[in-house]
Amino acid sequence: MVHVIGGGLAGSEASWQAAEQGVPVVLHEMRPVRPTEVHKTDRLAELVCSNSFRGDKLDNAVGLLKEEMRRLGSLVMRAADAHRVPAGAALAVDRERFAQAVTDAIATHPRITIVREEVARVPADPATFPLVIATGPLTSAALSADIAALVGGDHLYFYDAVSPIVLAETIDHSKVFRASRWGRSLRRADPEGGAKDPQPRTTDVGRGFSPADTAEAGPACGVDDGEGDYLNCPLTREEYAAFYAALTTAESATVHDFEKEIFFEGCLPIEVMAHRGTDTLRFGPMKPVGLVDPRSGRTPYAVVQLRQDNIAGDHYSLVGFQTQLKWGEQARVLRMIPGLEQAEFVRFGIVHRNTYINGPTVLRPTWQVKSRDDLFFAGQISGVEGYVESAASGLIAGLNAAAVARGEAPRVPPRETAIGALGHYVSHADPRHYQPTNITFGIMPPPDAGGGRSRKADRKAATSERALRVLGEWMAPTAVS
Repeated sequence: MVHVIGGGLAGSEASWQAAEQGVPVVLHEMRPVRPTEVHKTDRLAELVCSNSFRGDKLDNAVGLLKEEMRRLGSLVMRAADAHRVPAGAALAVDRERFAQAVTDAIATHPRITIVREEVARVPADPATFPLVIATGPLTSAALSADIAALVGGDHLYFYDAVSPIVLAETIDHSKVFRASRWGRSLRRADPEGGAKDPQPRTTDVGRGFSPADTAEAGPACGVDDGEGDYLNCPLTREEYAAFYAALTTAESATVHDFEKEIFFEGCLPIEVMAHRGTDTLRFGPMKPVGLVDPRSGRTPYAVVQLRQDNIAGDHYSLVGFQTQLKWGEQARVLRMIPGLEQAEFVRFGIVHRNTYINGPTVLRPTWQVKSRDDLFFAGQISGVEGYVESAASGLIAGLNAAAVARGEAPRVPPRETAIGALGHYVSHADPRHYQPTNITFGIMPPPDAGGGRSRKADRKAATSERALRVLGEWMAPTAVS
C-alpha cells in the first residue's frame, strides 16, 4: 500500500499512478476539515492561481512535458484536455470542471481511498510507507516544521500572487478587441481545411470522464483561424502613463512575518515589475507585440489580455496580472484599464507564501529522499514551479512509490526527456543558490549538432523529437498505458 499526503495536482497524480500500477492507495487531504487561505472548495487538484497550463506545442519545453505526461497516462493531462477553454496556443482549463473531473476520477478508483483529515506530522508508523508527501506550497505550519526536522534544515520559501478575475458581462466590449497573439489559436487540423476546436485525448471512459470527454484527437497546433481566444484591452501612451503612475503609488497588502519579500521571477506581482522600470510591463504582461487592433489597424502602445476562465465564458482572468495590492486599490487601479471601467471582480488578486525544500540536498532523481528509500516528495514543496511540473513530479513519484511497495527498484526517466531533466535538476542543482524552476530546454542536454540543425527552432524540434523517442524506449519494458 502507498500513502499520499496532499490532494493537489502532484498528490492526485501520484495517487492515480500508483493505483494504476495495481497498488492500493490512501490519499490524505485536509480540506475541508482544515481550509487554507487561498483554496475555495474541497475538490482535489483545485487551481488557486491561473487557469493556464501554459504552452501546448512541442516548440516549447512545457508543451513537450505535457506530451510526455500524456504518453505516460497522466490523469491531470486527461482532465485538462477534457475541460480546456480557448487560450491561443496554450492549454487553459475551466478550473471548476477540471478539479471536479480529477476528484471524480480519484474518488471512483477502486484502489484509492480518500481520507479527509489533517496530517500534522510525518507518520512514524511503518505501515504508512511508502509515503509521498505532496502537501504543496501551503503546507501547514506543524507539518512544515516536522518536515524541516526530518530533512535536516530549514525550508526555503518565496511569495506567490494570484491574478484577479472579472465578470464577463461587466466588460465594455466596445473598447476591447478579440485576438490571439500573432493570430495563433490552438485548434486541431480539419481534414477538409480550416480548424476545429481541440478535443481531449483521454480514452479512460468511466472514472470521472464522460464519453464526450474521451474523443480521440490528433495533435493540436497553432493556426490563424480568424477567431482570437483573448479579449484585449488596448492602452494609448497617455493611458499607460496614468495606469503606471496609479499602480506604482497604490497601497499593497502587508506580507507578515518576514523582513524581505521573495517572489518567484516567473510570477512577479505587476506592482513589483512596475517598480523595476517604466517600460517593464510593456515588455512583460502588457506587451503589445503580435496584436493589431482591427479598429485602428495598428499595434497598441500597451495591451492587457483577458483569458476565458471557464467553459461558460462568464469569467475572465487578467493574464499575468498577479498582484498583492489591497482589494480596494485593485478595483481603483484596474478600472483604469480601457474596457474595465465598470468591471465587477469575481476574485481579487492575493499573495501567499510558497514553501519548498532544498531539493539538491534532500532528493534523488526518483523523487525519493536520499536518506530513506520509502519516502518521496512531489509537487511544489519538492522545489518545482508550475502546475505541469508539479503534476509531472507526482507522476514519477507515484510510479516509483508503487515500485517500492512491490519490492521493485525505482526507475528514472532519461535526462533527454523533459520529465527526466526536471528530476535531475531538482536533485543536482547548486544547493547554495537553489530556487524552484519551470521546465526549460536549458536544463535538458542539447541535441547532437549534426544534421544541419543550427537554428534555435530546429534545435528545439530536435530536442523534442529525441525526448519522445527515448521516452518510448524507456516505457517499453514497463508497459505503462
